[in-house]
Amino acid sequence: MKLLHHAAYGPLEVRAIRDGFGDGLLEAAQDNQKVVALSADLTESTRVDAFAEVFPERFFQVGVAEQNMIGIAAGLAHEGYIPFAASYAVFSPGRTLDQIRLSVTYSKNNVKIVGCHAGLSVGPDGATHQALEDIAIMRTLPGMVVVVPCDAEEARKATLSLAAHHGPAYLRLGREKVPTLTTKQTPFEVGKALTLTHGTDVTVIANGPLVFWALKAAHELSKTISVRVINFHTVKPLDYQTLLAAAKETGAIVTAEDHQVAGGLGSAVAEFVSAHHPVPVIPVGVKDQYGESGTVDQLMERFGLTSDAIVAAITQAMEMRDAR
Repeated sequence: MKLLHHAAYGPLEVRAIRDGFGDGLLEAAQDNQKVVALSADLTESTRVDAFAEVFPERFFQVGVAEQNMIGIAAGLAHEGYIPFAASYAVFSPGRTLDQIRLSVTYSKNNVKIVGCHAGLSVGPDGATHQALEDIAIMRTLPGMVVVVPCDAEEARKATLSLAAHHGPAYLRLGREKVPTLTTKQTPFEVGKALTLTHGTDVTVIANGPLVFWALKAAHELSKTISVRVINFHTVKPLDYQTLLAAAKETGAIVTAEDHQVAGGLGSAVAEFVSAHHPVPVIPVGVKDQYGESGTVDQLMERFGLTSDAIVAAITQAMEMRDAR
């Protein structure tokens, strides 16, 4: 077992977020025979392979035909099944927006779209395979739930929760292994953010792999600045109560995500805060650029998705607040 050490958390298991989806899908299927899975020729990469082995009669391999996959999933949902349709995020929702919009959300079908290999986590595969716009696409669709787990255990819980939730949902998963911050005992509820540190000076709102870097930034500043770190695993519906309390109690917010700053978690936070309790909101994310080829660590540094970038954003947010 590979471990990564965090000064505040101690040794942490490092595991791919998508592994938790595979575990959760198998568990959900064992609990409910209506759970089915579809793959667009990426069964092992999307971690649907264990499900396919155990439940071959409930698995549908559609080949390289993502748009057909969504149509088939919508039909299965219409007949009372709970389909999880998995592909790379750059392909679905990247190539399947029309089918998702009309056959899933407009038709109110109970389809779970799973976008794997999202963000910069595919590393050397480069810009063509790095989905950095998918959250922006999916959160604009009426009725669509959007969940971005921070680690494998949270992905497992999210999969189980979405299997029990009736309605369209998007589950976003990265490829790279990340530290496992949550445990089986850590609470998880769709639409309910999880406060990890109860700081009073500034708030960092993060999801996906950036949650770990937010905690690292908070620990680095802990001797001088009290940083509240909140895991907003659900981008839609957003936890407005927790967000409003953070804005009122700390007066400055930083958001951090492996996504374009336009349209993602940062935009969702800024939209609400500007209308209900205006405070500075500084986003950490990819700034109007396509990705590049490189190792994940190189890319995170190149595009400013690091603890150092979060520390700089915290300083900026606090300065803006104090200058008002």
